[in-house]
Amino acid sequence: MPTDLPPSEFDDRLAAVRDRLAATDADAGVWFGATAIEYLTGFAHVQTERPVVLAVTAETVALVVPRLERERATAVSRLDRVETYFDYPAGRPVETAAGVLADLGVESVVADADGAPGVMGYQGPPLSAFVDVDTQSWVDEMRWAKSDAEIALIRESATWANLGHRRLAEHTEPGAHPATVSQRASTEASRAMLDALGDRYVERVRGDGPVTAGYISGEETRLPHGHTPNERLTTGDVVVTGATANVAGYRSELERTMFVGEPTDEQAHLFELMLEAQTLAMEALGPGVAIDYVDDVVDDYLAEQGVADLAQHHVGHNIGLGAHEPPYLDAGWSDHCESDHTDLAPSDATMEPGHVYTVEPGLYTDDAGYRHSDTVAVTDDGTERLTHYPRDLESNVVR
Repeated sequence: MPTDLPPSEFDDRLAAVRDRLAATDADAGVWFGATAIEYLTGFAHVQTERPVVLAVTAETVALVVPRLERERATAVSRLDRVETYFDYPAGRPVETAAGVLADLGVESVVADADGAPGVMGYQGPPLSAFVDVDTQSWVDEMRWAKSDAEIALIRESATWANLGHRRLAEHTEPGAHPATVSQRASTEASRAMLDALGDRYVERVRGDGPVTAGYISGEETRLPHGHTPNERLTTGDVVVTGATANVAGYRSELERTMFVGEPTDEQAHLFELMLEAQTLAMEALGPGVAIDYVDDVVDDYLAEQGVADLAQHHVGHNIGLGAHEPPYLDAGWSDHCESDHTDLAPSDATMEPGHVYTVEPGLYTDDAGYRHSDTVAVTDDGTERLTHYPRDLESNVVR
């Protein structure tokens, strides 16, 4: 049961960005995004008003952090240099980073942004006030295709998400409150995961634990991103569930449409239409397949069934360190790749081994929503469904 990435993963990633850097005229690659910094170095942090800046040259990996992150940063072995500023606004994050770049003899960089993002009130100068800056999205594109080690972590996440979902289903009954059922399921699954993995689970555990399971209920299910209402469950309710688990920062996505008590004929019909749409989408996935083809398959099926107007979003998205990552299973993806507004190439419009997608076509009426989501990896010769909670109607009726 893998719970962390081997050091070689980070070595390979840093080597890859150095190869890209060598093909430019710039002296360093720079990243301000928290996910990109974690991806390249393993240093994970919450992005706040205190920017963190990563610089990679041909010889050096340097990180600028606020003083309060120094101890954690210096524990990361692949960092050659860690520089700190006291805090913001007393400290000067971008100016500090510029000083590090000057010490390294850097005059021009390719960066993921021209300065730190304006999060939680941060306002600071652009990096281009100090060095020449061109932009790149190398890490974003590298994250599209996962390595075998990354997929193993997502697979492990799916195992514990499945347990969280089972606990959720077990505690769902008329009269229960969605919030307390979600908390109970998440806690029980988190406890089981931590007991089973023990010291091998290396991700820092916050108060809410590594497994999260919950659902949208009542009329909120008619909204794809609805909220959990302050209403107890009643017989006849449709609920849309969600479960995931954090394994070394990687997550899977598992969602099901469930019924509290027997569904009506109309509810069962809509469920089956949604289920068939998801089945068709998963069967359409594969290496070399046009990414937008999957969305087209679902659109065609829903149109044939006369329910295309009940769809409110595309079929799915890539997943990994981020809950939502490109590429997106969207009918417009090929056009997006060919747009003058992106750096993507036509070859980026097809699936590759290592892509990991959520597959989640949904139908939404005025009364309720119907959506399953499964996490599926594209392999050399097909696909692998990583989430395995039952999808059929009978298994998703709570009696």
